[in-house]
Amino acid sequence: MQRGQMELKREADVPKIELFVKASSDAESVGNCPFCQRLFMILWLKGAKFKLTTVDMKRAPDVLKDLAPGSQPPFLLFNDEVKTDTNKIEEFLEEKLAPPKYTKLGCRYKESTCIGEDIFRKFSAYIKNANPGLNNMLEKKFLSTLVKLNMYFETPLPHEMDRNPNLTESRRPYLDGDTLTLADCNLLPKLNIIKVVCKEYRNLNIPAELKGLKRYLDNAYSKDEFRFSCPKDGEILTAYESVAKYLKPK
Repeated sequence: MQRGQMELKREADVPKIELFVKASSDAESVGNCPFCQRLFMILWLKGAKFKLTTVDMKRAPDVLKDLAPGSQPPFLLFNDEVKTDTNKIEEFLEEKLAPPKYTKLGCRYKESTCIGEDIFRKFSAYIKNANPGLNNMLEKKFLSTLVKLNMYFETPLPHEMDRNPNLTESRRPYLDGDTLTLADCNLLPKLNIIKVVCKEYRNLNIPAELKGLKRYLDNAYSKDEFRFSCPKDGEILTAYESVAKYLKPK
């Protein structure tokens, strides 16, 4: 095979990827959407070349209506093939963008993928409540999910125990180990929203005594793939201003 043909083949091996995400309220940056950020992080962590397109849903262009009529971002265009379901897109990318060229992001432990699955639901009930009489109960239920997550971070995983059988507390930076995985891409955008919204509407910070969770967030915010894919705090608050409730005294 001649050199020119080899270069063409290499170019053909690189998929053409475009990720469509929700635009901010000013239509100039990334908007508040944990599903969009999840896929943004996955593609970035994979090391894939891709185009990021923000979509202003107030005046969605005709091309978008033709691409995924009746749907909301995120959408994925992979070699002219349209994908619209976030979970299926995640599975598709893990299959198509595989080692050795791309980073594997799957978890080794099933528990890592489901440990925080009830946090956002309890947070939503807590933050949408306008009745001061229910606040303490809803806050306790919400905080209990954070305590459970914190316990997971502080409990050594089997591979950590293999390295050090005397280990009593985990120091791993992320859910499944030393690197970010699909589970982190799912959980971290939600935790960022929780942190911003709880501070504004309940003057509640994630408790400092939850040391495992604090370590996790500190490590995550140090990673470009997470920090630079987050929407601005103001964008999150704008998205929640119609549903989050300030508590008013009786």
